[in-house]
Amino acid sequence: MYDYIIIGGGIVGASTAWQLIRRYPNRKILLLEKEQRLAQHQTGRNSGVIHSGIYYEPGSLKADYCKAGVEATIEFCQANDIPFEQCGKLLVATNKAEHERMLALFERARINGVDVELLDAPALGRLEPNVTGIGAIRVATTGIVDYGKISDRMVRLFADAGGEVRLDAHVTGLQERADAVKIEVNDGRQQEETRFLVCCGGLMADRLARMQGIAIAFEIIPYRGEYYCLPDHRSDIVSHLIYPIPDPDLPFLGVHLTRMIDGTTTVGPNAVQGWKREGYGQFNFSITDTASMLTFPGFWKVTGSNLKTGLHETWNSLWKPGYLKQVQKYCPTLQLSDLKPHPTGVRAQAVMRDGALVHDFLFAETARSLHVCNAPSPAATASIPIGEHIVQRVVTASELT
Repeated sequence: MYDYIIIGGGIVGASTAWQLIRRYPNRKILLLEKEQRLAQHQTGRNSGVIHSGIYYEPGSLKADYCKAGVEATIEFCQANDIPFEQCGKLLVATNKAEHERMLALFERARINGVDVELLDAPALGRLEPNVTGIGAIRVATTGIVDYGKISDRMVRLFADAGGEVRLDAHVTGLQERADAVKIEVNDGRQQEETRFLVCCGGLMADRLARMQGIAIAFEIIPYRGEYYCLPDHRSDIVSHLIYPIPDPDLPFLGVHLTRMIDGTTTVGPNAVQGWKREGYGQFNFSITDTASMLTFPGFWKVTGSNLKTGLHETWNSLWKPGYLKQVQKYCPTLQLSDLKPHPTGVRAQAVMRDGALVHDFLFAETARSLHVCNAPSPAATASIPIGEHIVQRVVTASELT
């Protein structure tokens, strides 16, 4: 019998496991991950950005935890010799409508306590000669890192402190009793029990909740984020991260130029409908995942309300010049030959039955479990304060049982 079992070896699960064993060094704790390596999904397939907290609704968990997460992430990297760089970010407005949204975003950033600076076109040009716009917001604290390395280090610290890690452990059954949660692994080939369960399932968060019999009103809808990579001779085209001004009604930030910690520069991601939750190849389709979406009312409602945007994203996904045009708005010197293949990611977006997108963190609880149902960006940046939050909720809940 374990005291705690954590399902999910992404960065949120890794942070939770590490901080839980720091809180309870003498308790028996197990981390289960269904893949043969850690951080194989959202954690290992994102832009690697240490976000500043500029975008998020003041007072939301995302806003509070992102700002705290920047400092915590940098401190963790410094303490564990993990490379990072605070290269800064520019959010570039290219027309009047974007400029108005930029000013509103600037005010939100100030409310959230983010260090920001407004730039006019000449100032933007001096900072980034290859970038064109009528104005920009400069966010000096934004950085870059490899979140897979952070996850690996957290899990190593967890294991060194006495925690147990089990890879290739696919959870196929959950049953809660009055005194414990029974966990079936790999179709019953292994059975485990725990006094308290924490699920950090990412793309499978809703299925794990339903597997345990929890009534939920949301579904995870996958959205593919497709990237390109610039050739080596163009990787220094910018010195900052370059973002467009986002549409406040959408949870996606738009196609951007990202300097990666390994020295490469990526272009992306877009946001296109996925038909397979863990579909990273060129052609991806799952009957199970597609049927689940098509029978969920929220899918049709969110698709209908964002149909124009969805069709536009799909077209640009299929037609490379359309994708390029989104970047040429602010970096006109890029050409089709500059867009080289790069691995794709899939975003787990929680959608309610009425079609509402869940923009903040979402949890589901029972007497002996806590499920992290939605951990949207900036979950990687904020993984340490999120882990602290989860541990505190676990401590409170487990003390009552």
